[in-house]
Amino acid sequence: MTRGMLLFFCGVLIPALSLVSGCGTVQPWERGTLSDYTMRPDRDASGAGLHDHVYFTREAANGGRGVGGGGCGCN
Repeated sequence: MTRGMLLFFCGVLIPALSLVSGCGTVQPWERGTLSDYTMRPDRDASGAGLHDHVYFTREAANGGRGVGGGGCGCN
């Protein structure tokens, strides 16, 4: 195996195969598990509010989800 083929194999082919291996089909009887309450990203209202406050403070953005600020963290 030449050096170029080895670099191609290690640098392109292996990462591409690892990305494709995460894809899958969800069967109808498996969808109940994925729609469970614990799988929802917004299930914790106080945690979501804290995350939004930190995000909008760091991004210096106004609004979008009811949180306003100037980016300095003093709001």
